[in-house]
Amino acid sequence: MSIATEDVREDEPPTPTKQTKQQRRAAGIAEQASGGIKMLLVKLLALGLVDALALYAVFVLALHEQWAVLVIVAAVTALVNWIYFSRRKLPAKYLTPGVIFLVVFQVFVLLYTGYIAFTNYGTGHNGSKEQAVSSLMASSLERVEDSPAYGVTVVERAGELGLLVTDPEGDALVGTNEEPLTEASGAEFDGDVAVSADGWNTLQFADVLERTDEVTALAVPASDDPNDGAIRTPDGSTGYLYVSTLEYDEAAGTMTDLTTGTVYSDTGVGAFTADGGEQLLPGWQITVGFDNFVRAVTDTRLAGPLLYVTAWTFAFALISVASTFFLGLFLAIVFNDMRMRGRKIYRVLMILPYAIPSFLSALVWAGMMNESFGFINQVLLGGASIPWLTDPLLAKVSILIVNLWLGFPYMFLVCMGALQSIPDDIQEAAKVDGAKPWAIFRLIKLPLLLVTVAPLLIASFAFNFNNFNTIYMLTDGGPRDSNAPIPVGFTDILITMVYKVAFTGQTRDYGLASAYSIIIFIVVAVISIIAFRRTKSLEELN
Repeated sequence: MSIATEDVREDEPPTPTKQTKQQRRAAGIAEQASGGIKMLLVKLLALGLVDALALYAVFVLALHEQWAVLVIVAAVTALVNWIYFSRRKLPAKYLTPGVIFLVVFQVFVLLYTGYIAFTNYGTGHNGSKEQAVSSLMASSLERVEDSPAYGVTVVERAGELGLLVTDPEGDALVGTNEEPLTEASGAEFDGDVAVSADGWNTLQFADVLERTDEVTALAVPASDDPNDGAIRTPDGSTGYLYVSTLEYDEAAGTMTDLTTGTVYSDTGVGAFTADGGEQLLPGWQITVGFDNFVRAVTDTRLAGPLLYVTAWTFAFALISVASTFFLGLFLAIVFNDMRMRGRKIYRVLMILPYAIPSFLSALVWAGMMNESFGFINQVLLGGASIPWLTDPLLAKVSILIVNLWLGFPYMFLVCMGALQSIPDDIQEAAKVDGAKPWAIFRLIKLPLLLVTVAPLLIASFAFNFNNFNTIYMLTDGGPRDSNAPIPVGFTDILITMVYKVAFTGQTRDYGLASAYSIIIFIVVAVISIIAFRRTKSLEELN
């Protein structure tokens, strides 16, 4: 009877008094772990670095008038300081760094990519309308023949060059490419020329010579009206007035070429456009809605490359997953056999390709497959001339071979662990019932193996669908398709094609590339969701 009573008491939940003691003990341990002079100094040093970076960011953002971002940076910095100086926010102290990095490197990137996909951001449409007007006016400047000479001094502020100009009346003015001339405060003169001003650093003659290209490229607007021209200097000491051959009418939204009389109007396409369709570039960034998505799937120039690139992307991902999985599974079965001697050594050798960085392995394979002096042609094939990387079909085969080399160790490790987790008594029972080895593998091992491996196969498909490194390092998407209107090759997959649309060629279309990125994301997400739902049926095997 006493034993039964003791069992019942052991099963009863702890009393409130015991819970309070446990809580106090846990609080004491946490206090000891987070306390001490050393930990306090480390905390102060880390927060000091964070606050210093935030303060620098605030000054830079204020200088560029990015007030919304400035408020966010200041608020996050204040929140971080409050969390880490608080004695009660222990969970938040561990979660805060991860949340910040997640927001900065994942959430922000996704949201910004989505935003760019709805704009015309790209070559010739990089900035605002004001910046486009300023750039157009500056690119067509011509010196006024009877312009008076202005004494100038090259100055610098926060890495930006400017001109400290002394006009014929003796007034000191300062400005940059982006900021028109304004009165310089605290100007000091050397004779009749202003040589310094508050908030600006004066460049020495040697520095001016070293940065001659930047100095001569300076075109400081004379006023807020771009038609008033700009001050430029050929030598860093004397400036002259230059006026543009273009005339901007802000009220009408037009730009007139004074030499030809052509009028370019703002028609809402992000550039000044003439009646005949000719545009003045650079233009400016505008929101275009779903135009990029429509163009991505309907543009006749892109339709051909998009079709075969998409087909090759699916083929590459599926074949890579299948080949790496079956080779990894085969090797796992072989080296999981107890009769195999030296299994540990072989296992280490099998994972060596996985230990080497993939981009480095791809570069080594590219050298080995070189048609003229590669190891495969010259040594293994006795001086053959096989175009492994320059023939459209052989280049695809080469990529699959290299990706098999890079991917099978991962599948080998996964399958090895999954096979070892299958209970031996199930296999022994099947043998007793007279099942053959192939039947045991097909009806018992493989289904149980897929319970563990199926989600990893889906993840591997998503990885290979966007396997940029192997394609870029091995063939750079080549050989090039000379008939395609964009710089795309026969071994490009969607992600490398997106890279080329965004970052190569004479015209870089970030908006179109972002639209393609979102489409790829949706395709991979839909395939993954469907596949994960299908894998739920495998759970019944457990």
